[in-house]
Amino acid sequence: VQLQASGGGSAQIGGSLRLSCAASGSTFEIDYMSWYRQVPGKERELVATVSRGGVTRYVESVKGRFIISRDKSMVYLRMNNLKQEDTAEYYCNAQIYGDHFWGQGTQVTVSS
Repeated sequence: VQLQASGGGSAQIGGSLRLSCAASGSTFEIDYMSWYRQVPGKERELVATVSRGGVTRYVESVKGRFIISRDKSMVYLRMNNLKQEDTAEYYCNAQIYGDHFWGQGTQVTVSS
């Protein structure tokens, strides 16, 4: 599975951005699609995940602000009411059983 992420950029506090990720290859085998984020010096953090059946989970800090959605081989992350602490490199992830596949990161920068 190959993943191509896009949609990062800069936003002001309170603004919105949408990330997109296109999966190719054996996409029919993908169980979960997720978005992670990482800031320098910290571990990569799971932000949101969506199962094949559409069940979603979010890290507490983004609940009510971020929405993950999945459409065939695409996964999206709608980020609303952005906060400065959302600034990070965001990574798309696909999971097939215990195997993880990663896309390249896309930078999100939130400033005042």
